[in-house]
Amino acid sequence: MHQYFQEVQQLINVIVEEEQSKMTKAAELIAERIQNGGILQLFGCGHSHILAQEAFYRAGGLVPVRPIFIEPLMLHKGALTSSANEKDPNFVSQHRHQFEFNPNDVLIIVSTSGRNVVPIDVALLAKEAGVLVISLQSLHYKEQVSKHSTGKRLEDTADFVLDTHIPVGDGLLWKNSVQYGPASTTIGSAILNTTLSQVIEILASEGVEPPVFESANLDGSKEKNDCMIAKYSRRINFE
Repeated sequence: MHQYFQEVQQLINVIVEEEQSKMTKAAELIAERIQNGGILQLFGCGHSHILAQEAFYRAGGLVPVRPIFIEPLMLHKGALTSSANEKDPNFVSQHRHQFEFNPNDVLIIVSTSGRNVVPIDVALLAKEAGVLVISLQSLHYKEQVSKHSTGKRLEDTADFVLDTHIPVGDGLLWKNSVQYGPASTTIGSAILNTTLSQVIEILASEGVEPPVFESANLDGSKEKNDCMIAKYSRRINFE
């Protein structure tokens, strides 16, 4: 087995040991708010946005999931541009119209370092609206000084933290003083899908039909999926 697989497996073992109870608690909070009419929103900049898309319109995944698409923060609009915008203290106020929060919503903010301005500003904006904020980040970065004007890092701002345990620098491998083999997306996806799977199980155990997408590649799935899309299309753009 390649060393990358070995390192990922070891990190997953750490997550199971140290984060399982927190994932379960996060799932309980999300399930409760979905039952109260809320949705799950996800936000991230650069590579972190990949995880926001991972949970959206996903076969076998929750229907009431809204990724927050702000293109100047996304890699396809320019990697350097995205990185610069994530540090801009004026960015969120200039794009405030793209955030639509209701009090029963849950927002998961993905930011491996937890130190950049925009994820922290988004957390503060969501909390003003009464939204429960969960961060998905690595607390190994907690010694890295915040770039926010308040001096707060993301874990200081979120209501609940899920720790990816990703090492500073992201890479799991070293050779000749070179760090490589990034894992934040791999581990973040595992944590996210574990948590959302538990949301589905909680809803089912409470007698609620879980709003789960069937694969569009299965015969007969369209009618069920269209029904659920119609239920949530007021809050989520599936077009």
